[in-house]
Amino acid sequence: MGAMFHDMGLTERYSSTDQRFEVDGANTARDFLKSYGVPERDIEDVWIAIALHTTPGIPQHMRPTIALVTAGVEMDVLGIAYDDFSQEHRHQVCACHPREAHFKENIIDHFANGIIRKPLTTFGNVKADVLALKDPTYRRMNFCSIILGSQWPD
Repeated sequence: MGAMFHDMGLTERYSSTDQRFEVDGANTARDFLKSYGVPERDIEDVWIAIALHTTPGIPQHMRPTIALVTAGVEMDVLGIAYDDFSQEHRHQVCACHPREAHFKENIIDHFANGIIRKPLTTFGNVKADVLALKDPTYRRMNFCSIILGSQWPD
C-alpha cells in the first residue's frame, strides 16, 4: 500500500500548502485505509513508511513494511542495490511496471513541480537538491545559520 501512495503528496489534489510532500502522501494513505476499516497498526506502518521514504538510514531499522517501501524507492529512483538483482529480475519488474521515457530527468521534474510552491518544506531533506537544480530563485536554509541566528544568547 505504501508503494501506491508514497508520491501522492506531489500531486496538486493531495498537496497541502505547508507540509512535506511525504506527510501529505502519508495522510492521504491513512485516510484511504481508514475508510476501508484497516487495522490501526497497519495504517500506522503505512503512514510511517510513506513519511520516511526519503529519509535514508532510518527505515531500514524499522518493521519490514516500512523498510521495504524505502528500499523499493531507493532501488527505483536512485539505483541503490541495482546489482543485487539479476538483469532478468529487473526486466520482469519493468515489464509489469514500465519506466517512462527519460525517467531520470522526468522524475526530477515531477519532484520539482510537486514542491516548488512550498520550498520551506525541503529544509533538511533531499528535495532541497531538487529545487537547487530546478528553481534559480531557491535559497537553501542553512542549519548552522539557523542555530547561530536564534534568539538564544550565547
